[in-house]
Amino acid sequence: MEKTNYGLKELVISLLYYDKSYSIADLSVLIGKSIPSTTKLINELADANIIIEDGLAPSTGGRRPLRYTINGNLDKFILSVAVDQHYSRAVVYNLANQERTPIFTIENHLDNPETAFPNIVNVMKQALEHGAFDYTNIIGIGISMPGFVDNRQGTNGSYKDKNEELYHIKREIENEFKLPTFIENDSTAIAIAEQNFGKAKDTSHSLIINIGWGVGLGIIVDNKLFRGYSGYAGEFSHIPLSDSGKLCSCGKKGCLEVEASLSAAVEFAEEQLENGDKSPLKEFFQQDQLEKSETLIKSALNGDQLAIYSLNKSGYMLGKGIATLIHIMNPQKVILSGRGSRAGQILMPQIQTAINEFCIPKIAQKTTIEVSELKNNAQLIGSACIVLEYSLPQFVNLN
Repeated sequence: MEKTNYGLKELVISLLYYDKSYSIADLSVLIGKSIPSTTKLINELADANIIIEDGLAPSTGGRRPLRYTINGNLDKFILSVAVDQHYSRAVVYNLANQERTPIFTIENHLDNPETAFPNIVNVMKQALEHGAFDYTNIIGIGISMPGFVDNRQGTNGSYKDKNEELYHIKREIENEFKLPTFIENDSTAIAIAEQNFGKAKDTSHSLIINIGWGVGLGIIVDNKLFRGYSGYAGEFSHIPLSDSGKLCSCGKKGCLEVEASLSAAVEFAEEQLENGDKSPLKEFFQQDQLEKSETLIKSALNGDQLAIYSLNKSGYMLGKGIATLIHIMNPQKVILSGRGSRAGQILMPQIQTAINEFCIPKIAQKTTIEVSELKNNAQLIGSACIVLEYSLPQFVNLN
């Protein structure tokens, strides 16, 4: 179906948001319109101050064309929120995807619903109050969190009591802030960030592993996010590959999460310290969960043997899970992302060892394993992307 003028402007803004800048000639090809028609669109968006000139494109032998980008000084912002099992973070981005506030972080345990929702609200207020933002300039709120998130209904099915604020989180946040709110699963948000800004950008088939307190998965097939029939595809944590007998957070035994996650690596290191292992980790492991994981990763990167061994164990199990995924999905890339990807250089050798051991070489050789460059911000970036996609009509100037 032919795109309306309105839809074309949205498409241009989306292209500029994800790729920073383009010339009119480039945009003409991308949106499938003539240069005069594209020029008219660009002029209208420039007159509305939504886009601005961004210098000249590199020379190709002729006259260098002007490039255009989104106006980062436009008074339109996105409040992005990343929630995990133990911490909640919030930051305000402008439409050029630049942070306009610090990233605010609070300890917040989702297994305590009575305090979890108020804590999410509080960290959001911290970000908004820091910049003294006028709420009318916030085009939307993006929240990503673990669990059975239904992005259309705005609910999180991991909270069985449907009266809980965390179940109806979209509705409750909109009631609190009177702003459009969009929610997404945390691993899906990370996959969206990697697809648009990270290592999956030019890859049609990729698997994005969210290494955190659990182990999540985002799936890109034919350049599209794959959600599955019910929208819950990617529950990588709960593939039954563990023989440890430990109980998973889901209530079952055998889940990959109990051996392949950051929580598992921290727990193993603590057990070894209790059994008498010597490591500088001991003096730091009286801290909270976030500090423990940060210390574990930093110590491993600095050569601490217990930290390295703990992460190696998780890396091997992670590789065993990835080997299973490679056989099923035959991806071009597997990308390690999320909080734990900072330990990529420690995890990678053990992941590769497991793939060599468990994968059919002819299949495995077609897949590359890469570490994200977005690191710990991927979830926040993905949450912002969600808002942009749903909120384009709010600020596209039709005149």
